[in-house]
Amino acid sequence: MVRMSAEERRESVIRAALSEFAHGGYEGTSTEAIARRVGVSQPYLFRLFPNKQAMFLAASQRCIDTTSRLFADAADGVPAEEKLHAMGNAYQRMIHEDPEKLLMQMQTYVAVAAAEASGDRAFGEAIRASWMQLWDTVQVELSADADETTTFLAYGMLINTLVSLGFPADHRVWEGFYDSARPE
Repeated sequence: MVRMSAEERRESVIRAALSEFAHGGYEGTSTEAIARRVGVSQPYLFRLFPNKQAMFLAASQRCIDTTSRLFADAADGVPAEEKLHAMGNAYQRMIHEDPEKLLMQMQTYVAVAAAEASGDRAFGEAIRASWMQLWDTVQVELSADADETTTFLAYGMLINTLVSLGFPADHRVWEGFYDSARPE
């Protein structure tokens, strides 16, 4: 059996944490479940991450970073007038093929709101910094102003909501979307 380096194990913890937190949320997920999924002990888990919040933060940031890279990759080499649709198509594919990314996004927003409500602003600051990188990626890739960037991301949030609520692709709520933003 090949031994994993600490960095490889850390990576496996982030992937496991993303999956566990996506389904259970911050409060409903135990570090024991994450350790079990990775196949390590909880003490080893805490050598890689200082606490549960650090694991959630790493998983949340991974999810946001993945979405940011997805947009950049989708726009790469595409004519300017086609970038918006390429990015929309790529996002729809991602949430269709890997729905845990969508679930994790939604859990992230809930966790930040809960942390803020309890007076923990530091947690939200870290997530907001990652999210601003996503904002900047969209703005740069689309060569967009603030209004266009807002519109693109607002569509994304509406897509998140409709997909999370389980509206099928042929439902009338999707009629106002451009084709590339509709689910497959």
